[in-house]
Amino acid sequence: MSGPQAENGERNAVAAVQSVDRALSVLEILAAHGEVGVTEVAAELGVHKSTAFRLVAVLESRGFVEQLADRGKYRLGFGVVRLAGAAAAQLDIAQEGRRICEALAADLEETVNIAILDSDRAVNVSQVRGPAALSTHNWVGQGTPLHATSSGKVLLAHAPDAVCKGVLSRELQRFTPATITDPEELRRHLDRIVERGWGSTVEEYEVGLNAVAAPVRDADGDVVAALSVSGPSFRMDSADFPRLAPRVVSGADELSRRLGFFGRPR
Repeated sequence: MSGPQAENGERNAVAAVQSVDRALSVLEILAAHGEVGVTEVAAELGVHKSTAFRLVAVLESRGFVEQLADRGKYRLGFGVVRLAGAAAAQLDIAQEGRRICEALAADLEETVNIAILDSDRAVNVSQVRGPAALSTHNWVGQGTPLHATSSGKVLLAHAPDAVCKGVLSRELQRFTPATITDPEELRRHLDRIVERGWGSTVEEYEVGLNAVAAPVRDADGDVVAALSVSGPSFRMDSADFPRLAPRVVSGADELSRRLGFFGRPR
């Protein structure tokens, strides 16, 4: 195709791209101002009012914009919420947290893991070993007990009541002499985790292994994972926890922000 037809096709394509760009700009204007009239939209876009009205009308028909009754102004509609929810649901915690784990492992020189709650266990979904890490064990995909690991205790501390009651109501398996098997003592540990914002274990799952973990939150503020650092007890003593914990919490907070959480913990 050449000549006038080609030129018309090119002009139509440019016009279509321009319309998409303007429609997205309308959404950004509404996001920035909350409530805006067509006149204000036209002024910000630098277009005629009739053009701005057509753009807003199309977005309104798809649910991305809604008009405020009797006020002549528009705001973002629930169509935007649907898109945001779909994007959030597709966020991969392991993928989003990879760089954070790598940076933390290099900084602390120990093994860093991300774990999620799966029924009554913690399942590791990402692991990065630091340069000084001794163990070569790969925990990815493996489940660990909620009451005997730092990630597990953090997840349990923020788990739904039914999950927490279920764990506390049954016999707690002992893995080492230091494993907490008394439900009341474990409950006190969980309360302390919520209060200070991080949890720890001192040779409770494996003799000679200590760990510190912090909660990771999604866009709604719910705890969906735990970020932990673990190392040998001779190098990562419990006396070091107050020094290590803020760095682990900082990494967990960064991952929470990547998942859309910008508020305060509930």
